Amino acid sequence: MTAAQEHLVRASTPSEFLEIDTPRVEDGAAIWRIARDSEVLDLNSSYSYLLWCRDFAATSVVARGCDGEPIAFVTGYVRPDRPEALVVWQVAVDHAHRGRGLAGVLLDALTARVTDGRGIREIETTITPDNTASDRLFTSYAQRHGARVEREVLFDGGLFPEGTHQPEVLYRISPLSA
Repeated sequence: MTAAQEHLVRASTPSEFLEIDTPRVEDGAAIWRIARDSEVLDLNSSYSYLLWCRDFAATSVVARGCDGEPIAFVTGYVRPDRPEALVVWQVAVDHAHRGRGLAGVLLDALTARVTDGRGIREIETTITPDNTASDRLFTSYAQRHGARVEREVLFDGGLFPEGTHQPEVLYRISPLSA
């Protein structure tokens, strides 16, 4: 994390110290709870969050509160067929810590870490049309980094077995500075 990012985290939460860290397996339960309580993310099984913390820790980050427990996270992975693309899977901030810019700080910290020497030049994520908070997060990220955002429907809502799912819009943000 850069000094400016660290300053933003500390300035936005004066009563507590936050650390941006790599997730550990023992963080899986807390990350699952944050995702569940977000009320907007598709909740995966608790087992999948444990696996995520084990298998994709290098492409994910957590913010820790003063007690060391996760209060926010960003999970991601490098696309196997496009190793220049970091896919951001989920972003969530605990209710008590929202509205302070923490999701943007985490996204900046993650991309700074994974773009360094790995050849990653773009971010991909999917967002449903009604998720204005995620749209703002990724649009402002692109603006901060001088990148462009391309949008296209990746999965039409009719592809989902529930039959009630909204389309997933692919956001491709590039180029990223290496």
